[in-house]
Amino acid sequence: MSGHSKWKKIKHKKEASDAKKGKVYTTLIKEITIAARKGGGDPDFNPSLRAAIITARQANMPSDNVDRAIKKGTGEMEGVSYEEITYEGYGPGGTALIVEVITDNKNRTVGEVRNILTRYNGNMGAAGSVAWMFTKKGVITIDKKNVTEEKLMEVALEAGADDIKDEEDVFEVYTTPENFENVCKALENNKIKNESAEISMISNSTIHLEGKTAERMLNLMEALEEHDDVKKVHANFDIDEKEIEKLAS
Repeated sequence: MSGHSKWKKIKHKKEASDAKKGKVYTTLIKEITIAARKGGGDPDFNPSLRAAIITARQANMPSDNVDRAIKKGTGEMEGVSYEEITYEGYGPGGTALIVEVITDNKNRTVGEVRNILTRYNGNMGAAGSVAWMFTKKGVITIDKKNVTEEKLMEVALEAGADDIKDEEDVFEVYTTPENFENVCKALENNKIKNESAEISMISNSTIHLEGKTAERMLNLMEALEEHDDVKKVHANFDIDEKEIEKLAS
């Protein structure tokens, strides 16, 4: 199973849904606000805003929240000024990390992210130090109960998907960022419900972790994602299924 799938599965086992949902909504509001500020409030003419709204829809965010976030971005409502920043670094076992944040105070955030990395045997890297190890892709996760592999391949590949992977109880559809929206729409038009849909940084190769190193890595990932300013964390690690069950329990 890919590192992307592993971490999503671990998060599903560990998270308390109500608390995590609040963090997800807060992050999405910031993302929508920034997209609207940069490209305007009409999703038909703003691809970044369209993608953010799709993600919000997958998270079941109320439409009122989306509308308010757009208005804050366009200046129709008063709001905080946010900026997006990407940090690169290293975790336990020589793993590579990309941490995407949305913050109203970059000096505060960089210090706090650096402290979290240090606490779990990691360290901050220079810009470009690990980005080359990842490729930006659209990732759509679909429960196998919702579609056959044959039907999924027919719809997704025709809409422009690059690849479909069988990951135990789900299928993962991979697209270029440019084709992400088209594939999402094609699946929706064919009544193929997805569990999640997002633009993510997928590692080109993974580092296998076990024992204490694996535990420290999972604790690092969790600490980073619990930070209020952190939008997403991408890493290139791999852990055996039995290890996941043990550490997630």
